[in-house]
Amino acid sequence: MTEFHPATGLAAGSFGIGTYAVPGASAFPGLVLPDGTVIDLGSRWYDTHAIFNDWERAFDALVDIAARREGPQHDFATLHALPCLAHPNMLFAGSNYRQHVAEMMTHNKFNQQNRKPGESDEDFFQRNLAEVDRRAREGMPFFWTGLHSSLAGANDDVPLPLVGEHPDWEMELGVIVGKTGRYVRPEEANDLIAGYVAINDIGTVDEFRRTDVRFMFDWVSKHQPNFKTLGPFIVPKQFVKFDDIRIQLKVSGQTMQDWPVTDMIFTPEQILSYASERIRLTPGDLLSTGSPPGNGAFHGNRWLRPGDVMEGELTYLGRQRNNIVAEDSNGRTWTWGPFPVNETA
Repeated sequence: MTEFHPATGLAAGSFGIGTYAVPGASAFPGLVLPDGTVIDLGSRWYDTHAIFNDWERAFDALVDIAARREGPQHDFATLHALPCLAHPNMLFAGSNYRQHVAEMMTHNKFNQQNRKPGESDEDFFQRNLAEVDRRAREGMPFFWTGLHSSLAGANDDVPLPLVGEHPDWEMELGVIVGKTGRYVRPEEANDLIAGYVAINDIGTVDEFRRTDVRFMFDWVSKHQPNFKTLGPFIVPKQFVKFDDIRIQLKVSGQTMQDWPVTDMIFTPEQILSYASERIRLTPGDLLSTGSPPGNGAFHGNRWLRPGDVMEGELTYLGRQRNNIVAEDSNGRTWTWGPFPVNETA
């Protein structure tokens, strides 16, 4: 049985890679050992991007550093965890958990025209689940690109912006790319993966749809300041049993998400293969693989509000804790405001 150290949530024999700061000092790339010892890597790598730019050689060096415990050391509990990577390209998979997608298809307005007359929720759900499985066999992944200006550390405050009334959580598994490739087949794509990381893909969900443009959807509200809490560290894939990863999130003590990653419609390898046909993947890119069920709409429209505390955890990948606060806009208010919405849409 895998043993996890309470100081970090890391498995025995593993390590994490992140960016940290001591109050009053500059940030540094750090190697986190399970017992909470953090080794300053700044004399060897300028930042974590430099580590992933040469991942294969860097990993071997990190294994040696961890074994020897060489370098200046800090206590994990005393450090400020910054985003693990400062400026990654970011890809966000959507509609990628069977249960979650089938639930949305069953209960959300957008799909009600497909419900048969008199059909129960359970029967409609089972038909929608079958449609999800058909998509897995015959369809393709979906992702959009994100802004690294929305990144925050694993324990940073999350300010709720002035625009948007339904701020929602989405605790997800992130994948860090370790090399590039074009037209990569799914069975080859694991070679692109350097490691895994926890990420909360927060968004104001009432601001996703709009009726004033023909495209109908707008994802920009996903990238408000601090809406992407990342970390506290990246764990190399060699230390992670993928099928054992479970995603958990509590809001003010109430469990909202608790789900295995094995319910994904498309695996990280399939998504990266798809991405390699459409973009140039580069070392240090971040792929967030989608949200399992348990968002605010399925908890009685219980959205985030100032005073809440979010606590997220992924097996092997450590823990996050974020205070939810109101944004301090210095007295300024919005000019454009919320998107115009047709209530029947």
